[in-house]
Amino acid sequence: MNDFILPSAQEIINLHDSFLSDETWPSEKIFRYKNINYLFELIEFNHYFNSKLWNEEDLARRTNVSDYEIANNKRLIDSFNQLRNDYIERIDTFILDNISQKLSGEARQNSETLGSIIDRLSILSLKIFHMFIQTQRQNTSIMHKKNCTDKLQILKIQREDLGVCFNQLIEDCSQGLKYFKQYKQFKMYNDPDLNPQIYNNQKN
Repeated sequence: MNDFILPSAQEIINLHDSFLSDETWPSEKIFRYKNINYLFELIEFNHYFNSKLWNEEDLARRTNVSDYEIANNKRLIDSFNQLRNDYIERIDTFILDNISQKLSGEARQNSETLGSIIDRLSILSLKIFHMFIQTQRQNTSIMHKKNCTDKLQILKIQREDLGVCFNQLIEDCSQGLKYFKQYKQFKMYNDPDLNPQIYNNQKN
C-alpha cells in the first residue's frame, strides 16, 4: 500500500450503523461525507441505495395496492440496484487507483473485491437494523421475538466474520500475497441499446 490508508471493517460497520440510526439521514439528499471524504462518500452512497432498495423490496410485497403501484416499485428496485452496483464499481476503482500492488511471485487473485465486501457489509447492517426492530415489536408473540433475537445474533456473527475477511484481504494485498481486479457488471437489461425487448419495440 502507499500512503493511502483504507478504513477497517469496524470503521465501515460503524458508518453503516450510524447512518441507519439517524432518522434524518439523508435529509433532502444531504449526505454527511459528500465533498469531505471521497471514499466515505462512495460508501455512504452505496449504503443509501441499498437502503432505498430495501424499502422498495418491502413495498413490492404488498397485496392491498394496485398493480400499477407494484410495477412502479419494481422499476425503482431496478433503478436502485443499478445505482448500488455502480457505487460498488466506483469504490473498487478508487481503491485500485490509490493502492500499490507490488505482487509477490506467489500472489493469488481474490475473486471478491473490497467494494463487493463493503456492499455485503452494508446489506448485513440493514438486516441487523431491521431484525432488531422485529425483536422490539409490540403485540407479537414470545416465539416471534425469540426467533428474531436468535436470527439477530447469527447476523451479527456473519457480519463480524465478513469484517475479518475484509481486514485480511487488505493485509494480504498490502503484503503482495493477494490482489483483485476491477470488474464491470455491464447489466444489459438496463441498456436500451442492448435489451431486445426495448430496442425491438422502439418506433423508428
